[in-house]
Amino acid sequence: MLAWLGQPKSMIPDAPKAVQHGVDQLGDWLNQKHEIAGIHFTAGKLLIALLLLLLFIVGSWVIRFVLRRYGSRHQNVNQSSIYTIERVVHYLLMVIGILVALTAAGVPMAKMTVFAGALGVGLGFGLQAIFNNFVSGLILLFERTLKVGDFVELASGVHGHVRDIHIRATRITTNDDIDILVPNSEFVNGRVVNWTLREVSRRIKVGFGVAYGTDKELVKKAALEAAADVPFTLTNEGPRAPQVWLTGFGDSSLDFKLVVWLNAEATRRPGAVTAAYYWALHTALEKYEIEIPFPQRDLHVRTWRRPPEDEDAERAREDRDANEPGHRHGNDAVRDVERDIAEASPAPSSADDPHAARGGNAKK
Repeated sequence: MLAWLGQPKSMIPDAPKAVQHGVDQLGDWLNQKHEIAGIHFTAGKLLIALLLLLLFIVGSWVIRFVLRRYGSRHQNVNQSSIYTIERVVHYLLMVIGILVALTAAGVPMAKMTVFAGALGVGLGFGLQAIFNNFVSGLILLFERTLKVGDFVELASGVHGHVRDIHIRATRITTNDDIDILVPNSEFVNGRVVNWTLREVSRRIKVGFGVAYGTDKELVKKAALEAAADVPFTLTNEGPRAPQVWLTGFGDSSLDFKLVVWLNAEATRRPGAVTAAYYWALHTALEKYEIEIPFPQRDLHVRTWRRPPEDEDAERAREDRDANEPGHRHGNDAVRDVERDIAEASPAPSSADDPHAARGGNAKK
């Protein structure tokens, strides 16, 4: 076989020695000590630490895969509980794996304590928001007021289906198929409307108006027919049957509300469902020729003229004011300025006035 491979026979005895030499060199490199920030480690310990961390990551993935398969095969199992167990197991295995890897790498416990203190300082400053979101995520998982699949509406206006609850944020998919990442702290500290927390059916009120003078019973008949034409309406008898309420007297219309309970499919799409009811209402009102009013106002125009005796009295008052002594017309501000200038100017002396001098001599 060696001759067929073309290897000289003189190299056969030296082959085991070369392999042994390579193994020895590799062992020396793996056992060579290094130091960083007072921590002694070797390449071999680092390799073992990485392998252990990889083992924990793979173990976490396997456990989560088994839990998902179990949840998909047993539909009677609460899927939110399965998801909560998945996340908790993943977090625990990651924390344990990191600690085991650091220990295997040769990091002493005293150094870990210092690292934990530095991490605490970081959480108090720059990492505070991240830590807050992480704790909020754990609260959401264990409190179970929010679970995957719920349809929620936030105070910020975001609404959609909960897809994932991660360490930092929760992914929400809107009805327009847009994914939005919302920080977990917003669910804990803010106002959240969970449309599917307790049960899937919900009641909505669709408002509309008709002209004054319209028969109320005819309006009710048309609105109930519109509700029956929409496939999302629960047609149960009793308290959840569709209803028509007269809610007020507007400026131009009688205000009604169509009150209906929705089935499970419609609860998660409130915008499209409301539009469907408006469409059906408009069709039903047109069918029964019920007028839909628009804002209108009545304008009354009146002409008015002052009595002749009032006009004569006004003219007499104006004449009296014009002839009154001391009454001035025109721009008073200009006259005040001119008077101030005249008073500030010095009067001419007799020496400068030749007419005044001659007059004086003539008198003498």
